[in-house]
This record gives sequence, C-alpha cells and structure tokens, in this order.
Amino acid sequence: MERRNENYLALFLLSLIIIICLFSTTTEAIWLNLPKSGTKCVSEEIQHNVVVLADYVVVSEDHNHLPTISVKVTSPYGNNLYHKENVTYGQYAFTTQEAGNYLACFWLDGQNHGSGDINVNLDWKIGIAAKDWESVARKEKIEKIPTFPTGDHRGVELELRKLEGAVESIHENLLYLRNREAEMRTVSEKTNTRVAWYSVMSLGVCIVASAVQIWYLQRFFRKKKLI
Repeated sequence: MERRNENYLALFLLSLIIIICLFSTTTEAIWLNLPKSGTKCVSEEIQHNVVVLADYVVVSEDHNHLPTISVKVTSPYGNNLYHKENVTYGQYAFTTQEAGNYLACFWLDGQNHGSGDINVNLDWKIGIAAKDWESVARKEKIEKIPTFPTGDHRGVELELRKLEGAVESIHENLLYLRNREAEMRTVSEKTNTRVAWYSVMSLGVCIVASAVQIWYLQRFFRKKKLI
C-alpha cells in the first residue's frame, strides 16, 4: 500500500511539473504603458478553434484619480470580437474562428486628465490555460484519489486530464505548424517558378533586343554604304 502511494505521488509530481511547463507557454502576463494619446496594441498568432481568455485592469500612479480606457479586440479578418469603453477592468473570452494574428488595443478615454503613468495589466490565456478545469471536474464527476501517506487527497485523475489536454494541444500545434510549413513551401515553390520564368523572359527580351539592334545597325551601315 505504501509503495502504491509513492507511485501515485511520483505520478502526480511528474504531471504537475509538465503541466506547469506547458502552462507557462500558453499564459502571458503583459504590462502595457498607455500613452496620453494614441493606442497601444498587442497581438498574438493563434490557430483555429482555440479558446482565448483575458483579464485586464488599469493601474495608475495617480491614486486620487483612476482613469478609464477603451478596449477593442479584432480577428485577423478585422471582425470586432470585443469592444468596451469607459472601463477600468474587464474580461473578454472567445473561441477563434480563423487562424492568424488577433489584435487587442487599449487607449485612454478623451475625458481623462489625470497625471502620472497609466498602465494596463493584461493576463492573456490561450488553449488549455483558459479552460475551467474545476467545472470539468464537477461536470464529469472526476473522483479524487489518495496520493499521500498522510491521508491528503489530490485530484490525480484531474491532473491526468490536464496532461491529456496539454498533449492534445501540442499535437494540434504540431499539425498547425506542419500545415503552415506546407503552405510556405508551396508559396516558395510558386515564387521560384515565377522567378525562373521571369529570368527566361528577361533573357529572351535581351536576345530579341540585341538581334534588333544588330539588324538596325547593319541596315544603317548599308544605306550609308559603309559596308
């Protein structure tokens, strides 16, 4: 029994380390300094059918006046996914419908006249990092298994589900990268073909132009009776 608990403990720790490493690549905490005028934007390249969750909050050096901002999130095709005005904090969430760069822009509202630097703390989560695993555990009634000899309980099955989701996410990312590589290879091959045809056409034009020049010079010299 003690050996079994040790195996559960080792499995749990291994799963936890992998999950933390994977989550570190799918969660981004961004600190944006907003200018008095203009817009500060951040973009992220995301593939199709990925859950995105982001929380933002305004942080100001002027404690007597908390300025409000406007937020706008757009898709790679320019579709408006989220738009709020006169806010100091908020959250947006969506599932991507197309692959590409998703843009989140922040700017100060016109009526703000406070002093000091104005920053926005943006916590951007993508994929499995944005998934509510507690809701998944309650919905699927995932049982808790004892892992420690002290009697403490840890959701090993839930951690394994997280690990499974992380593996699926990695697999999808690899497929996405492979498809992008195939697309780029196709574009490169087409470009090389066009460059080759352009070189052949340029060489042909040069040959024709040289032949015309030789014919014109021969005709000119014959008229002048120089040859």
